[in-house]
Amino acid sequence: MSRSPGLADTPSFSSCFHCGQPVPDGARYPVTFEGSSHAACCHGCQAVAQTIIDSGQGAYYTHRTALPSTPREAEAELAQLGLYDLPEIQESFVRVEAEHVREAALILENIVCAACIWLNERHIAALPGVLSVEINYATRRARVRWDDRRIQLSAILKAVSDIGYIAHPFDAGRSDDIHRRERNTAIRRLAIAGLGMMQVMMVALPTYTATDMTDDIRVIMRWASLVLTLPVVGYSAWPFFVGTWRDLRRGMLGMDVPVALGIATAFAASVYSTFTGQGEVYYDSVNMFIFLLLTGRFLEMNARRRAGAAVEELVKLIPAAATRLPAWPARDTEQVPVARLRPGDHVLVRPGDTLPADGVVIEGHSAVNEAMLTGESLPVAKAAGANVVGGSLNEASPLVVRVDRLGADTRLASIVRLLDRAQSEKPRISQVADRAAAWFIGLLLVISAVVGYAWFIHDPSRALWIVVSILVVTCPCALGLATPAALTSGTGRLTRLGLLTTRGHALETLARATDVVFDKTGTLTRGHLAVRQVAPLAGHSEAEVRALAAALEAGSEHPIARALRDGVTPAPGASALRNTPGHGVEGRVGQYAYRLGTPRFAAADAAPPTTQAGASWVALSENGVPIAWFALADTLRTDAADALAALRRQGLRLHLLSGDAAPAVEDVARQLGIDAWRAGALPEDKLAYVKALQAAGRVVAMVGDGINDAPVLAGAQVSIAMGEGTDVAQAAADMVMLGSRLATLAEGVALARKTQRIVRQNLGWALGYNLIAIPAAALGHVTPWLAGIGMSASSLLVVLNALRLSDFGTTRE
Repeated sequence: MSRSPGLADTPSFSSCFHCGQPVPDGARYPVTFEGSSHAACCHGCQAVAQTIIDSGQGAYYTHRTALPSTPREAEAELAQLGLYDLPEIQESFVRVEAEHVREAALILENIVCAACIWLNERHIAALPGVLSVEINYATRRARVRWDDRRIQLSAILKAVSDIGYIAHPFDAGRSDDIHRRERNTAIRRLAIAGLGMMQVMMVALPTYTATDMTDDIRVIMRWASLVLTLPVVGYSAWPFFVGTWRDLRRGMLGMDVPVALGIATAFAASVYSTFTGQGEVYYDSVNMFIFLLLTGRFLEMNARRRAGAAVEELVKLIPAAATRLPAWPARDTEQVPVARLRPGDHVLVRPGDTLPADGVVIEGHSAVNEAMLTGESLPVAKAAGANVVGGSLNEASPLVVRVDRLGADTRLASIVRLLDRAQSEKPRISQVADRAAAWFIGLLLVISAVVGYAWFIHDPSRALWIVVSILVVTCPCALGLATPAALTSGTGRLTRLGLLTTRGHALETLARATDVVFDKTGTLTRGHLAVRQVAPLAGHSEAEVRALAAALEAGSEHPIARALRDGVTPAPGASALRNTPGHGVEGRVGQYAYRLGTPRFAAADAAPPTTQAGASWVALSENGVPIAWFALADTLRTDAADALAALRRQGLRLHLLSGDAAPAVEDVARQLGIDAWRAGALPEDKLAYVKALQAAGRVVAMVGDGINDAPVLAGAQVSIAMGEGTDVAQAAADMVMLGSRLATLAEGVALARKTQRIVRQNLGWALGYNLIAIPAAALGHVTPWLAGIGMSASSLLVVLNALRLSDFGTTRE
C-alpha cells in the first residue's frame, strides 16, 4: 500500500495521488515519486503528476497537508503554485501561435446565463497581456490568447476565480464531469424547491379556503410555512443571490439581480409579517417561482448541452490511449496515453479503433470512416503513403501509422478551434441584443420603483407583489440567448453536414447572399486529369491501346501519366523507356517502338479525329504510325450539376471565374448551365469582378480552393474554401467545406436562411413577451408565481426553438 507524501496515515489506494478523487476499480495509472509507485485515477492525472515530478516540482506533493477533496481544489492549488505556467504542463492544452503568443482552451464552471459569458469576456479581456478571449455559451469552453511576456496562465485562472467562476484546462472527460456535477447539483436544488413548494402549498391552502380558522392556527401555519421556505431560499435560490452579489461587486446589473431582488423582497416582507402578525405572507409564491425558475434553468441547461453537442462530439473523437510500436519495424506493442505520443512514433490501429493523431499510413490497406470530420458517409480507402486524420475510424483491416501531428496541431483540433471561434464571435444582430439586454435591467429597476410607488399610494396591500411580479417576469435572458442559441445550434448542424463555419458573421451573410461565384479547377472539377475519350486506329482495340499507354507511363508521376494509368493493367514487357520533358515518352513493348505524347512528338503533327471542348489530345504511335488518340480533361465533380441546380432553385445567380483557356471554361459552364462566366481571369481580375457585383448591390458568396483564390475569398462578403484546397485559401475563407460534396453548399444556404428566421423569431418573441409582460404585471394582472412561469418559459422557448436547427436535413423541411 503506497502513501501520498506529506499525509499522515492517509491510504492512497482509494484516492488519486494527484487530485484526491477515488480511483476506479481496475484503473492502472501508476505515478512514480521518490522511488514509490502511487495510483492515479485517470491518464490525465497520471500525465500531469509525472510531469510535475519530472520537472523538479515534486515538492508540491511533499508539502501539501491534505489531499484535495475535489478536482476543483486540486486545480486551485496548482494554479496558486504556478505549475500551469510550466511548458511541460501546457504542452497538452496550450498552442504556440508565435514566439510569445499562446492560446489555451479552458472550461468554465458556474456559468448560468448569457450575462455570465459577458462578464467573463469583459473581465479576462481587461487583463494586461490578454490578446483575445472568446467563450462558447453552449459548451462553456473559452479560448484565450495571451502574450506570455506580460501575463501568465496562472494569473488568468486566478482572475477568473476572483469573480466567482472556476476555469480549468479543457479536457473532454473533465467537461463531462463538470456537466454531471452541475446537473446533479441542479437536480438537488430543484428537488428541495419542489418539495418545499408542495409542503408550503399544503399548509397555505387551508388559510385560503377555511372560513372559521382561528388567529392562533393562522399564526402556526405562517411559522410552518417560514420553516419550510428557509431551505428553499437558503439553498435552492442560493445561485441567484451569489450571481447578484458577484455582479453588484463588479458594479454591474446582471440578469440575476431582478430575480434575487424579487425573491428577497417577497421573503423579507413575509418574514416581517410572520413576526409582527400584520400584513400578508407570500411563502407559497416565493417557493413556487423559485421552483419554476430552477425548472426553466434546468431544462435550458440540458437544451444548451444538446445545442453544443456537435463540438463535444468532435472533441471526444480522439481516443484516450493508443497502441504504440516502440521498436518499429518490430511488432512489440504497448498501450500508452495519447498524450505521451510524439511525432515520428508508429502506432497500430486495429479495425474498430479510432486514429489517435494525424499521420501517414506506413503499412496496411483499409477503409477509414471520416464522416464525423467531413460529412462523407462512405468510408475512404487508405493504403501505404495515404494521409489519415486523427478522430477517423478504421473499419476494415489493421494499419500501421506514423504520427505526424498531435494535440492542438491536428486537423480535428483546428476544426474545433475554428468552430469555437465562429460560435463565440457575435454578429451585428447579437451585439445589438447584448447592448439592449445590459440597459434593459437598469430600466427594469426604474420601472419597478415607479410602479411600486404608484401602487403604494393607490393600494398599499398590492404594491409588494406587483413589484415582485415585475422584477421576476421581465428578465432579459431570452433577449441575450436569442442569437447565441441559434448560432450554436446552426453551426453545429452545419459541421455535421460537412460545412465548417470559421467566422461568426458567415451564417448571417450566407443567408443574405444573392450571387455565388465559383472557381473552376478544384472547385467544380476534381482538379486532376482523366481520360474522357479514346479513339483507337488501325484495327487496335481500346483495351489494347490503353494497356500500351499505361506500360509506357508506368514510371512517371506526371498528371497525364497518372490519368492514363488509372484503372488500367499495363501491357507487359516495356523497355528502353525514355522521357522527353514537355513532349512525351518513348520505348519498346515487345518488338515494336512506341511514342506517346503531343501530336508533334508522337504523330508528326497529325490532327486528332474530333474536336473535344476543353480537352487535351495525346497521341500514341507504333513504329511512327498513329494507332490511338486520348482526350484528357479535368472532370466535373459527380454532384456538381445537381448542387448548382439546387442553388438556382434557391434563387441564387451563379458565376464561373477561371484562369483557364476559354474553350475549357465555356465547356464547364455549358455542362452546368452557368450563363455568366469569364476565362483567363487572374487573381486581380476575379477580385475586380466580385467588387463590380458588390457595387451593383449584390451580396456575393465566393467558392474557391487555390492560392490564387485567396484575394477574392477575402474580398467577398462570405467565402467558402474547399476542404481539399490550399491552407492559404482556407485561412482567407469564412467557411470550409470539409468533404468533397458540393451539395453541402445548397444545404448550407438553406440552413443559414432558417437560422436567420429562427434568430428573428427568437428576438421577436423576447421583445414581444416583455412588451406584453411589463404592462400586465404593472397593472396587477400577473401574480408572482405566474411571473416565474413566464420568465422561465421565455428563455426555454428561445433555446427549444433554436434546437430545431439541430435536426435540420434529417427530415424534409
